[in-house]
Amino acid sequence: MGGALSGTYDYIIVGAGSAGCVLANRLTADGCSTVLLLEAGPRDTDPWIHIPLGYGKLFKKPSVNWSYWSEPEPTLNGRKIFTPRGKVLGGSSSINGLVYTRGQPEDFDDWETPGWSFGELLPYFRKSEDQARKDLLRADGLHGKGGPLKVSDQSETHELCDAFIAAAEQAGHPRNPDFNGEQQEGAGYSQLTARNGRRCSASTGFLRPVLHRSNLRVVTDVLVSRVVFEGFRASGIEFLEGEEKKIVKAAKEVLLCAGAINTPQLLELSGVGPAALLREHGIAVLLDQPGVGEHMQDHFQARFVLKCSKPITVNDDMQSLWRMAMVGLRYAFLRKGPLAVSAGYAGGFWRTRPELKRPDVQTHFLTFSLDRMGEKLHPFSAFTASICQLRPTSRGSVHIRSADPRDPPAIRYNYLATEHDRRTMIDGMRLLRKILEQAAIRPYISEEERPGARVQSDDEWLDYMRETGSTIYHPTCTAKMGTGADAVVDSQLRVKGLERLRVVDASVMPAVISGNTNAAVIAIAEKAADLIDSNQGGRTP
Repeated sequence: MGGALSGTYDYIIVGAGSAGCVLANRLTADGCSTVLLLEAGPRDTDPWIHIPLGYGKLFKKPSVNWSYWSEPEPTLNGRKIFTPRGKVLGGSSSINGLVYTRGQPEDFDDWETPGWSFGELLPYFRKSEDQARKDLLRADGLHGKGGPLKVSDQSETHELCDAFIAAAEQAGHPRNPDFNGEQQEGAGYSQLTARNGRRCSASTGFLRPVLHRSNLRVVTDVLVSRVVFEGFRASGIEFLEGEEKKIVKAAKEVLLCAGAINTPQLLELSGVGPAALLREHGIAVLLDQPGVGEHMQDHFQARFVLKCSKPITVNDDMQSLWRMAMVGLRYAFLRKGPLAVSAGYAGGFWRTRPELKRPDVQTHFLTFSLDRMGEKLHPFSAFTASICQLRPTSRGSVHIRSADPRDPPAIRYNYLATEHDRRTMIDGMRLLRKILEQAAIRPYISEEERPGARVQSDDEWLDYMRETGSTIYHPTCTAKMGTGADAVVDSQLRVKGLERLRVVDASVMPAVISGNTNAAVIAIAEKAADLIDSNQGGRTP
């Protein structure tokens, strides 16, 4: 990982997040291809990375987090939305909430891109997965065993989660033991990317086991400033070492895995993007591609905070030194308790209208509460249940602010911009309130702290969401795949109009999937590794 950075490699991977770690593993497996993996952040040595609930400590920690803010959002009363993104080996998989969901099969089929249907991606989901539950491995052929990504059940149940699942059943929703099974709809416990109480990030799962390979070099704390081209062919990357600019060459391909925020930024810094924007910032236009940075989709969420009638929440644990000590000891010796839990301890997928063929909203159920993620827990006993819209129609953007790679990009989410999205979120919140009013969970609720009983009408729901709603951290689609003029990459993930340059991360999704995005990004990278292997050189037709 040390020493001077120079020379030529077969492949240069920019970004050691979920996709970058997968590619580093798979592309060096032949023992021949040389790979350079570059990461802007440090190694994943922070102990909180490896403790599941540690994401709360990392949420606003600048040493491992880009800690971006959006532009003022007109649809959210002009608020800026905090946007955490992993800046560390493992990327966002090292700081996320660990929830393992793949999305719905129809999501991938609806991309209508050759090679990317759910049936064609399923082997890659299975290839990456090391599923702990034997019943799921036997049941339907949807899960995998022996892959690098450890997937497990929660270490134990919780009476609040049990009450929530029972309440969902009382409200007419099925119980679902596997959100990645034959159907997604229903209530249940989430699986998480962990094993024996330890997070399995893309770094620990895919990268760490292959760091010994002589044909792989991993360099951290390096800021890539642009892709270098010879004509229309990517020939390497430029990076900053202090204030000095240096260049490393790629003999075969440059692979951008910087994520849906940083990949479009890097493309634009390299002269690939909307020509007028590039000229505005003094960047020479290599390729006028108006789709770069456009079409961003993300999951918007709004939350209920319920005061709890029993002192059984994480809020209660954190109010007592004795209970805090017990939490630490349970984790240290048993790998159980609050520290071993994912962000969505339990949850559900629901249809806001009975005529819909599949769920259009998701709930994350947490046994703690706070005003904003990354801040202090409430000083009272409480838990949280949220709604996020799975397939929004609103689209945002990510674009450079200047030609300086150290300047954060301008992020515009544009949530709730369409009537469809506003209607879905209102209906979703009403559906969730109905679940929370059922007999199974009612004894645990002393008060609906937020939004409170006063919120009833459509306008009141919208006002509440505009004042308090936020991202659930799934930005996608900013360098989307497809055949149209606004598509940035083709079905092989090659940047259209250029040679030897691919994008492999969440930005290539034509539309956001119906669930947490990490598993899908890993599957995309697994498939990309095969595409690269079968088409070395990466020349576009």
